[in-house]
Amino acid sequence: MSGALAGKVALVTGAARGIGRAIAHKLGSEGADLAVNYYNSHDEAEALCAELRASGRRAIAVQGSVGVPDSVSEMFAEIARHFDRIDIVVSNAASGVLKPAMEMSLKHWRWCMETNAFALDLLAQHAVPLMSGGGRIIAMSSLGAQRAMPDYGFIGASKAALESLVRTLAQELGAKNIRVNAVSAGVVDTDALQYFPNRDQLLSNFAARAPAGPVLTPDDVAGAVYLLCLPEAAMITGHTLVVDGGFCISG
Repeated sequence: MSGALAGKVALVTGAARGIGRAIAHKLGSEGADLAVNYYNSHDEAEALCAELRASGRRAIAVQGSVGVPDSVSEMFAEIARHFDRIDIVVSNAASGVLKPAMEMSLKHWRWCMETNAFALDLLAQHAVPLMSGGGRIIAMSSLGAQRAMPDYGFIGASKAALESLVRTLAQELGAKNIRVNAVSAGVVDTDALQYFPNRDQLLSNFAARAPAGPVLTPDDVAGAVYLLCLPEAAMITGHTLVVDGGFCISG
């Protein structure tokens, strides 16, 4: 298969569903081979790998919890059994608790921070030794990193920490020809959004305020990730690319 990413190897975490799945599909369609990480969604991950293999890509499903050091070590040991390097890492897996900050606990804080922010550093520590020729590390953030959103306080704080860590890693890894960026998505109607008590309001507000169109899809977000993987993006690093159809500029 030809494509801008032909011959590249990509790891996408939380790739079994939603935005992660769209990212894996996009990178695969452009020639990359895939390590598809999942936590609980084994059947969905295997189905995705089957689709990728049917299109001529190599693809493996790798179970693991991205915020747990031993689990990430096991993930990379499995990846090393199939691939001799990694060129692209997309830190997409996320979790958290949707409750007012006044009702949260230390356990909730650690849960959000470990899965959504610390995971990026863990992934980088393991991936960088496999990026001898350089590479791309892309973290998935959200508008809650910059905006106050109901019941999103701890998740938003973890995403803000994630964006800060992106800048630090970009500085530390630049000399190795590794570019580190984040993609911050607007309101996308995925399975994860079903857990938001104000889901309908979020979608309607987005539709009313986004000048580029009323609907943001996982494919739109995947396209932005792909752009940051291209050679033409070699001088973009430490940046958070907002993909929200202009929602944030509309008041």
